[in-house]
Amino acid sequence: MNMFKSIKMLRTIALLLSTAVIFNACKEEEEVFPAPTIAAGAAANAKTGDVVKITATLNAPGGLKTLTVLKNGQTFESKALTGETTLSYTKDYTVESLPVGSTVVFTFQATDSKDQASTIATQIVTVSAVPSKPIVDVSGTLEGNISWTKGNIYRLKGFVRVGEDAKIDGTPTKTGTLTIEAGTVIIGERSSKATLIIQRGSKIIANGTADAPIVFTSERAIGEREAGDWGGLVICGKGLNNLTTGGVKGVAELEGQYGAFHGGTDNADNSGSLKYVRVEYAGIPINPNQEVNSFTFGSVGSGTTLEYLQASYGGDDSFEWFGGAVNAKYLIAYRGLDDDFDIDNGFSGNLQYGIGLRGAAVADQSGSNGFEIDNDGSGTANTPVTSATLSNFSLIGPKLDNTTAISVQYQNGMHLRRNAQVKIHNTVVTGFPNGIFIDPSGAVSTLQNAADGKLVLNRVVVSGVKSWGSNSFGAGAGNPNGFAVRDVNTATTPVALANIGTQKPSEWFAAQPGNKILTDWTLTGLSNTLFVAGTPTFTVGASATETLTKGGQAPAGAFFTTTDFIGAFKDADWTAKWANFNSGTTDYTKVQ
Repeated sequence: MNMFKSIKMLRTIALLLSTAVIFNACKEEEEVFPAPTIAAGAAANAKTGDVVKITATLNAPGGLKTLTVLKNGQTFESKALTGETTLSYTKDYTVESLPVGSTVVFTFQATDSKDQASTIATQIVTVSAVPSKPIVDVSGTLEGNISWTKGNIYRLKGFVRVGEDAKIDGTPTKTGTLTIEAGTVIIGERSSKATLIIQRGSKIIANGTADAPIVFTSERAIGEREAGDWGGLVICGKGLNNLTTGGVKGVAELEGQYGAFHGGTDNADNSGSLKYVRVEYAGIPINPNQEVNSFTFGSVGSGTTLEYLQASYGGDDSFEWFGGAVNAKYLIAYRGLDDDFDIDNGFSGNLQYGIGLRGAAVADQSGSNGFEIDNDGSGTANTPVTSATLSNFSLIGPKLDNTTAISVQYQNGMHLRRNAQVKIHNTVVTGFPNGIFIDPSGAVSTLQNAADGKLVLNRVVVSGVKSWGSNSFGAGAGNPNGFAVRDVNTATTPVALANIGTQKPSEWFAAQPGNKILTDWTLTGLSNTLFVAGTPTFTVGASATETLTKGGQAPAGAFFTTTDFIGAFKDADWTAKWANFNSGTTDYTKVQ
């Protein structure tokens, strides 16, 4: 090899060595990190509605760039990260309504600053069965302090009494206070005509919440429940009534003769508190044609609290007051059989915000009304006289439009009779064959009470159904053209007019402050969902031609909330959360 070739080879080797040194130096500057790693949270079992923590722990020596979380293959969350080398991830997942045994798979994958991807980690949530609540049977007489809690279902067997009151003219021999936790479910045994009776001198403290109402309902399964599956909730107080039994004035036994004595001399009596309480499928006949109402208040005093109460699918009246002076607000009568709100025997309390909603085919053989109000069964002058004050009620009959077939047993939106002396304000009536009947029957004529200013109807709107009968009102018994306000003497003597003073009842009604007669309820802003099954829209359209959102004025008295609208609702729905218009499909047996 000559000298020049040797020098050239040495130069080539030197060049190669220098290139290797530079390359190795670059490799040392660009250090290679391991790919990210992920450890997912532990598998979980949960029931519908539970909140599960979805978790993962991430490590990335090269710094995290992204994290992607999928739920059953769909994006649950995607996060851009900022170079963290470790990260603890957590997010709440609320289990949807899924079949028992379903699995929800969460997958995690991360990348680092070098775009290196981690392996995939998974966390699995399995939907488990909701555990059933234990059933606790309750029977007989309860005494002292009793507490029922939401972890159990309480089954009433027969007549369950809080306290003991065995004689018409006697003093209660036992007393008790039943306290029921919010969210508790109570069922009534059908075979024993189960009924809960709060006797005089005893109390019920049943204060639910909008999120956890207290429910009294049928023991039967979904699809089998019906009106009259059990008795109902009965509260007996020591307030005034106008009855006389066995020579004792002001004390009586409720219809059915099941030992529910009521009455006394204390209109401020306190029987406890009901808030956010539902009573469903009550109204079983104790004796033939002697049913229990969903809510029965016998001479209950004003020291008692009644707020946010719903009666659904009752076999008799939804609410009935026999004397007493208790006040109440926010009442729902839903698809009962007989009357929505029945008032008699000297009741003198105040009621505000109530709605009655009917089913087209379901009415009672005695005739079903929105209001049925009288002084007593004979319309006597017995005192105290029924003199309640009512405001902001919506009485929605079953007739959606002129093609809707309804039971022939439906009668009046308001049947005011037998010496009633009530005062009704800010109320709307529609969908009944007859709007208002001020019935002159009885020893003392209610028509005369109207003439004397003892019966008051102010700011009351009666609305017909378009193209149904004469002037859009239904065909009433004895009056083939129907009416908004009945001008006939009785149902069987349509030509014998009975006046209020010198005016026909319809003329007297039209002359009272704020009263209106409309031929078409669709002008009022009411929703057509009020006439059909399911959860209605209660708020009222403010742009309607005859909107109910204005024109109201609250009656005098500290009890009444200031109001400027007609009916039970304006722009707020006070039934939200706690009411149930689909109780036939509700499963009450599970722990919530």
